[in-house]
Amino acid sequence: MPAALSWGRLEADGPLWQRVPSRDEYGHLLADFRMIFPGLRRHSSERQLRTLRLVGGVLQRYQNWVVFADLNLRMNLLWVSIRARPGLTVEIPAAILEEVPEARLLAPYWRRQR
Repeated sequence: MPAALSWGRLEADGPLWQRVPSRDEYGHLLADFRMIFPGLRRHSSERQLRTLRLVGGVLQRYQNWVVFADLNLRMNLLWVSIRARPGLTVEIPAAILEEVPEARLLAPYWRRQR
């Protein structure tokens, strides 16, 4: 089974619905955003690794807010779950865009409270 990079570790991937948390350890709802990296899987392994490092550096700066991150190279898709804070679902992607200009923010994803 292919591997996906999840925040802080490399692990076998499975359906995101099984891995993406909807609440933090205190029961608070999390916010999510998704970004695509057009053509990333077709780039050289060196360029892929550089992109991973750049994105990882941004996520590291927001480590107190990031709860989950998954970069799926097959889909060129980054999914990030964060502790809710007004504006953060724009601030973090903007920081990623500064480092990786070809990245694109997808429409925000909000969960309904359960």
